[in-house]
Amino acid sequence: MEPHKTANREALARSVRAFLQMLPVLFGMLLLTSLIFAWLPRTGLRTLFGKHAVLDVLLGASVGSVAAGHPLAGYILGGELLAGGVSLIAVTALIVAWVTVGVVQLPAETLLLGRRFALIRNALAFVSAIAIAYLTAGVLRLLS
Repeated sequence: MEPHKTANREALARSVRAFLQMLPVLFGMLLLTSLIFAWLPRTGLRTLFGKHAVLDVLLGASVGSVAAGHPLAGYILGGELLAGGVSLIAVTALIVAWVTVGVVQLPAETLLLGRRFALIRNALAFVSAIAIAYLTAGVLRLLS
C-alpha cells in the first residue's frame, strides 16, 4: 500500500475516534442549549429589560451568552424584543452575544481548543458584543 494512503487512513481513523469521544459532550451541549432556550420564553424576556440603559446592555449580552443558539432564531427573538419596546442597543448586544459567546458550549470548546483559549475567546466575544451594541446604536443615531 502507498504511504500516503496509509497516512490518510490513519488520519481518518483518528478523526473518527476524536469525534466519537466528543459525541457525548456535543449531545449534552445541545440538550442544555435546548433546555435553556425553552426555560427563557421569548415574551418573558421583555419584562427583564427597560430598567437602565447600561444594565440592559449587560443583561442582553449575558442572556445572549447563556442562551446561545442559531443566528436565525436570534434575529427572530431580537425582532420580537424590538417590537415589545426593548432598546436597540440591548437587542444588538443580545444577538451578537447569542452568536459569538457560548457559555453552554464552553465544555465542548474547552475539550477541543483548550481551557485558556476558550475562556479568553468567550471573554473577548462578550466584551465585543457590548462594544458592537454601542457602536451600532451610535452609528444609527448619527445616520438618522
